[in-house]
Amino acid sequence: MYMLVAEGLVCLVCSQLKVTDYHVRCSVVSRYAHTTIQSYVWNQLPVTKEAAFEVDLPSAAFISNFTITSNDKVYIAQVKERSVARKMYDAAKKQGKTAGLREIEKFRVAVSVPSGTRMSFSLSYEELLPRRLGRYELTLGLRPGGLVTNLTLDVSIAERTGLSFIKVLPLKTSRLLSNTVTGESEAPASTQVQQNPLCARVHYSPSLQQQSSASSKGLNADYIIQYDVELSDLIGDIQVFDGYFVHYFAPRGLPVVPKDVIFVIDVSGSMIGTKIKQTKQAMSTILGDLREEDHFNIITFSDKVHTWRKGRTVRATRINIRDAKDFVKRIIAEGWTNINAALLSAAQLVNPPSSSGGTRRVPLVIFLTDGEATIGVTSGDFILSNAKSALGATSLFGLAFGDDADFPLLRRLALDNRGVARMVYEDADAALQLKGFYDEVASPLLSDIQLTYMDDQAFDVTRSLFPNYFQGSELVVTGKVKPGVRDLKVSLTASGSKQKVKVENEVLVSNGEGNRTVLSMGCPGGMDGIPSFVRRLWAYFTIKELLLAKLNTTDPNIQKLLGEKATNLSLKYNFVTPVTSLVVVKPDADEIPTSASTTTVRPTTTTVNVSHLFFLMSNMFYSEVDGDPHFVVQLPKLKQNLCFTVDGRANDVLRLLEDSERGIMVDGHLMWAPSKQNVEDRSRTYFDQITISTRGGTGVLGTIMITLSLDAVVVEGEGRDTLHTNQEGSVTRQGVMVSMESRDDFHQSCWIELTKDIRFLVLFHHYRHPSYLQMAHLGFYITNGQGLSLSTKGLLGQFQHADMRVTLMKDPRDTLRQPSKEGVLRWGVIHMPVTLQDKTLKDTVRKGHLGSCWVVPKAQVERLLGHPYQSYVVDHL
Repeated sequence: MYMLVAEGLVCLVCSQLKVTDYHVRCSVVSRYAHTTIQSYVWNQLPVTKEAAFEVDLPSAAFISNFTITSNDKVYIAQVKERSVARKMYDAAKKQGKTAGLREIEKFRVAVSVPSGTRMSFSLSYEELLPRRLGRYELTLGLRPGGLVTNLTLDVSIAERTGLSFIKVLPLKTSRLLSNTVTGESEAPASTQVQQNPLCARVHYSPSLQQQSSASSKGLNADYIIQYDVELSDLIGDIQVFDGYFVHYFAPRGLPVVPKDVIFVIDVSGSMIGTKIKQTKQAMSTILGDLREEDHFNIITFSDKVHTWRKGRTVRATRINIRDAKDFVKRIIAEGWTNINAALLSAAQLVNPPSSSGGTRRVPLVIFLTDGEATIGVTSGDFILSNAKSALGATSLFGLAFGDDADFPLLRRLALDNRGVARMVYEDADAALQLKGFYDEVASPLLSDIQLTYMDDQAFDVTRSLFPNYFQGSELVVTGKVKPGVRDLKVSLTASGSKQKVKVENEVLVSNGEGNRTVLSMGCPGGMDGIPSFVRRLWAYFTIKELLLAKLNTTDPNIQKLLGEKATNLSLKYNFVTPVTSLVVVKPDADEIPTSASTTTVRPTTTTVNVSHLFFLMSNMFYSEVDGDPHFVVQLPKLKQNLCFTVDGRANDVLRLLEDSERGIMVDGHLMWAPSKQNVEDRSRTYFDQITISTRGGTGVLGTIMITLSLDAVVVEGEGRDTLHTNQEGSVTRQGVMVSMESRDDFHQSCWIELTKDIRFLVLFHHYRHPSYLQMAHLGFYITNGQGLSLSTKGLLGQFQHADMRVTLMKDPRDTLRQPSKEGVLRWGVIHMPVTLQDKTLKDTVRKGHLGSCWVVPKAQVERLLGHPYQSYVVDHL
């Protein structure tokens, strides 16, 4: 399998293979989008055929997961540091294996599909939707490679401050800005939109006839959704969740600040023909849109530099606009390209901001070129140094026209000089692209914006000083909040049209309650998005800023340090970025089994212990939560455990088990514990109280409440009994037996038998000489859960009757056939990577001991649970 990864479209080319299903699912939570594309192929032919899965990613997106499933065997791509990934790829190719390696933006996987085989591809990526021209735009590719019987697109959008509008555009069939399916002016047929003030759901499921009306070869288009949010607070929307915050700053209703704008246009010989014609067309429109309060000038350059009005910018009066348009019409393209001289000429024209009273103007340079520096100063480093010295506080916006432009240089110029760079593609709509970019920067509202998080309450904060804020855009800052902070103090300072702006505000930090509201606000069809979006958004932004900083420095030591930090974060969050690669190694077609060999778990018991949430299942299904909270689930046929960790929050009460049919509930209260050294941002908690209650359900007698704390067990129901943890004893009430056992002052256990086939165990953990990290805590286990109903749910209970298995992954480099340390956990439609590790287990009354454990990656735990952490939190015990 050869993988190449590329922007917004997905295509499956399956020479005569049948695409049976094609699904695009996207969850947007506060602008942060998580998209999964799934394509299912069946080779109904008598010979082996090739299927190719191709994706063009949005330019700002990071891939976060990719899997191939062939006859129930799952191959999960791994995110590796680039040099490591290259070695794995090369080794696999030498061994004759098919291998895939994703570099930068292009992605392609081609796989041989044996006759009769069903195969599926699943790709996930994440991106922050930027706000441009007063709207967010989500683009999803629909290119299944043929007519598909079961083709669906589902999008959920949740915005805490509310949606001001949502619009589905006609299908777009090419990159041209003006291109849509012929004759369409409304949303595609079969589109359904459900909306309430805070969220929306879009569903699209075109019939075969609707697909063929677009093309006999099936859909080949982009599905586009535009929306905007309500935002009335000048300081913006600040959301805090699990110790991380995101600040969206996009004030409305401010007066536009006039600008000093210099248009610098490349008229060298390479611009001859269509490009110069499109540039003239765009400039004529742009000049007509200037406000009379604006000042402007035009510079053209090739090997020589020509300035329309010498020595200054002029006011955008009707006469000056007319004369400027005439100048543009007479432009002729010829000569070489002197980028350095053009930039220095532009710097001489920019008027500095007014230092006295009156209206100030924002200085901007819009610089367009289609090539490299070929005359005069041609060294990129010298051009950068000269421009930075000359431009001062001016913002430079670089437009690279076509593939031959020196986009890396323009990007560094923009980074150095308070601006951004953008590609303009050589296409029929290039004039629209140019005009569209100008519109984004045409209306400055504020400049020199500083967003400050006071009293050192925040750390690891991304960029918070911005040169300009333009109408219709948005500034985003994210960071971490120090533990214990209750009110995050935020300060805004900026320069407006006539005066300085200063605003201070306080945001209540209540364990992310605002975000939980977003995630539970009742979106149609539910929100299965990404409740950890603030944490992942922080990583996403931080990686991008580290990479930009690396690009913008010439010091090799600093470059190495920034690269290492970006790599470590990319690996931690499983992001494919410019410093990591996605590797998937797969056997050849003849090695793919035609029938799946699977391991099935038939659960019979369960156990739990808490400090990290941790799971466990066995021959009899057995699960536990113990530690900070750790979870363990035993996998009987492998005689090994499945382990994962959930970060709890102090004082939360977690619903561990709920069986409404039997009338049983188990809740656990979390207490705070000190963080480990060097991971202070990682919260630690333990259970210090557990309650077990019955309410007279099927097969359970009476109503009982059992409360277990570190020093006593209280049984209530037609009376009250107390068992002290340092003494042995038992009590039976309404058929429920509670037995306290004590080996010594540091090892106690309590058995709770509700019925013959429902039995729990609680361990009391104490330490003779505890370190600062060790705290007395409780562990909860379901040792026999056969009597629990199939509808049992809860953080632990949902696994009681789970049909889970691990499929071993072969290492192509292993010629000795050693037991695999890597596998794929399979539970229904959930497939995720797991690694076999030795872990200290505290299961049952045994002392802590080493045991093999298939560990679920931290980033995948929420997928395993199927619900956000907050959905397991209840009001009280």
